[in-house]
Amino acid sequence: MNMQTGAVMAPPSPKSLDDVGLTVVMMRDILLKTQFRKNINKVTDLARAIALPVPITQELIDLARGQGLMEAMGTLGAAGEVSSEMPYQLTDQGKARALDALAQSEYFGPMPIPLESYREQMKRQSIRNIQITRDQLLGAMGHLILPEDLIGNLGPAVGSGRSILMYGPPGNGKSSISNGIRDAMGDKIYVPRAIEYSGQVITVYDPIVHSKATDEVENPNALRRRSQYDRRYVYCQRPTVITGGELSLDMLDLVYNPTARTYQAPLQLKSSGGIFIVDDLGRQAEPPQKLVNRWIVPLEESKDILALQSGEKFEVPFDTLVIFSTNFHPNEIFDQAALRRIFFKIKIDGPSQENFLKIFALVARKKKMQLDEASLVHLLKNKYPTINNTFANYQPVFLIDQMISVCDFEGIPYKMTPELVDRAWANMFVKDEKIVK
Repeated sequence: MNMQTGAVMAPPSPKSLDDVGLTVVMMRDILLKTQFRKNINKVTDLARAIALPVPITQELIDLARGQGLMEAMGTLGAAGEVSSEMPYQLTDQGKARALDALAQSEYFGPMPIPLESYREQMKRQSIRNIQITRDQLLGAMGHLILPEDLIGNLGPAVGSGRSILMYGPPGNGKSSISNGIRDAMGDKIYVPRAIEYSGQVITVYDPIVHSKATDEVENPNALRRRSQYDRRYVYCQRPTVITGGELSLDMLDLVYNPTARTYQAPLQLKSSGGIFIVDDLGRQAEPPQKLVNRWIVPLEESKDILALQSGEKFEVPFDTLVIFSTNFHPNEIFDQAALRRIFFKIKIDGPSQENFLKIFALVARKKKMQLDEASLVHLLKNKYPTINNTFANYQPVFLIDQMISVCDFEGIPYKMTPELVDRAWANMFVKDEKIVK
């Protein structure tokens, strides 16, 4: 069932060690490794580092003390310090245990989220729960000159959270439209710093992919304080992963770091709750059919299957809006079985002459290029007929930038002339001819 954006339910903060969902040994070892690596000794600092509430962190410290791995440093703080916290340090036995744990896995810091808990949170913030309105989509794409029926076709596709194939001639804004869809999603979700499966840690949060949002400032004097969410998550904008010709099948698998002995989430897992854009489909080393075959199960069943180094396979949520963008006709690169699994197919054609002129005028105004009627007539009557009046959205920017470059070089005002049009046009296409060697 769709809901308005902004209604994502936060993951509840754990109230006990059991709520954390990890084994006691794993939590204890991450605590020891974190203290060893970060050299911090106060409970509040340790709690912040492992992303758990202070009472639970204190409980872990008490557990480690009972096992002879940590000890109090014997004072509540040096003279002059405001803090009254009891500092703790690792014992020799604790240091040995930390080193042994680091030899098994270099991971330290925020406690990971158990996979099952992550599944539950993804249900609460599913991309399929959002509802994009016409006004939202228009607001995000208001700077684009688009065919009248395009928004009407895109809206239901985006709102469904299902896969989209955008195809058509190059240079007509498929990438810009994909980015506009991303911008229309104004709500925020919770991205796990790391998840845990079968004792293995998989890092998910990636500052390159995820844009951290600013938390609401909490008023300590308020009668009703805002409930804290689980700090093992990062509050983020819905993520967007954009790939192009560099995409390969191995980028969709877990990445194992043999030095750290941890895993990094693949691109589609990092994009969970957001958008995965495959731009320039057909330009990758892998055939498009092969790439889509990799996604058959995820697209149909909303789950992906990943494998550990040991060969053990497990399921993770596949909750991302996949947008394929290609300059090829779909029938050239897919069979009908693959096309059936891509839910929406939307053709992005070049602009009409009317829309082309609107785009041209907007670009000229933005770049301070003075228009000239005789030059525009020359462009439309003498130049475009040589390419069968095939207009593309990229052409106004290309032509005007070319004319500006000439004006800058010649030291003349920014004003269109038929001669400037001819010089710009000469650089937009390459004459089809044989080169004598």
